[in-house]
Parts: sequence; C-alpha cells; structure tokens
Amino acid sequence: MWLVFALLSAVFAALTSILAKIGIDGVNSNLATAIRTVVVVFMAWGMVFLTHAQKGISQIGRRSWIFLILSGLATGASWLCYYRALQLGETSKVVPIDKLSVVITLVLAFVILREEFTVKAMLGCILIGAGTLIMAL
Repeated sequence: MWLVFALLSAVFAALTSILAKIGIDGVNSNLATAIRTVVVVFMAWGMVFLTHAQKGISQIGRRSWIFLILSGLATGASWLCYYRALQLGETSKVVPIDKLSVVITLVLAFVILREEFTVKAMLGCILIGAGTLIMAL
C-alpha cells in the first residue's frame, strides 16, 4: 500500500509545481507560500479530525515534538525557497533541482539514520544527480 501512496504523492507534487507556477504570477512568493500553508493546515487538521487521530496528541513524547517542530521549520524553509525559485525561474529547471532532495535525503539517511547505503542506492543517486544536471543546463 505504501507504493500507491508514494505514487499519489508524486502525482500531487507534480500538480503542486504546475498549479503554483500559474498561481504565483504577480503574487509575492512569501504571501503565496503563506496561503498554501493555510490550505495545508486546514487539510491536515481536517484529516486528523476525520480519522479521530486528535486523541493521540497527549501521547506524543518530548523528543517527537522537538523533531516534528524542526521538520516543520525545514518544510517551511523549503517551501519559501521553492516558491521564490518558481517565481524567478522556469518550472522545468526548478523542479529537477528541487528533487535533488532525493539524493540529499539518501545521504542523510545513511549518515544520520545509519540506513544501509547499497550499490543500488549509490547508482540511483548518481543517475538522479546526472539527470538533474542535464535538465538544469
């Protein structure tokens, strides 16, 4: 089932880029990010209440709170930079560079999370990096 959600994530991420590029025309990128964030907040909390997950808030530990907050800050910084890049550059060049996050994530997973860095993962990183370079030129 994770594969279905991962594929849907990719489709929605692609739509996000196209819709954002159209919507950001003539709008301050920080304001556009804030509007997008409000929509995401309402959607996320809607899902929490729809699935009755709000009962789990009191069970979240201090460590999880810290890392979820840090993750939120990283997401916010990413979105602010992404929208500014979309506003200034071509979508076909911004998006591949943004997807270098795949390579960076794999390296960080190896270094920080001590996940296995296989030959397959290394080859994938090299190919994604090369593909990004080719698309961004």
